[in-house]
Amino acid sequence: METNAVHPVEAGPRKVARRARVAAPAHELFALVANPHRHHEVDGSGTVRPEVIGPRELRLGDRFQVAMRMGPLPYRMTSTVTALEPDRVVEWQHPGGHRWRWEFEPQADETTLVTEVFDYSTSRVPALLERLKAPQRNARSIEAGLVALQRAHGS
Repeated sequence: METNAVHPVEAGPRKVARRARVAAPAHELFALVANPHRHHEVDGSGTVRPEVIGPRELRLGDRFQVAMRMGPLPYRMTSTVTALEPDRVVEWQHPGGHRWRWEFEPQADETTLVTEVFDYSTSRVPALLERLKAPQRNARSIEAGLVALQRAHGS
């Protein structure tokens, strides 16, 4: 895999996934994403704010609330952790049913392959998300977030 590139990943129907190599150990990247108070650091959409209610280290079943802003509209999103494997996977589900998943694959050269997935196959309104172009918009946001993560870690 090219060092600084972000690549599409086939993850299945109604899933948008991208993967990038990041010059940091998996445990460090996992700690970042498993702390919702730091999600604004990996948000490529520009909607996530640093105001968070919830734990600083997520565990399976935890709920957390993040301040968001889309254009001039502020709102809050409460999510529930639906999968968590230390140093490997963090996933949370939004109230609408869609999920965000992060996977970390340590590499022999001390880098990590990071895959971010927007999974709307579990959404209550997948067709509406498609009409609103959410998959395409989220693909661009995932790419921007992964590039920011690479830059923050000197990749």
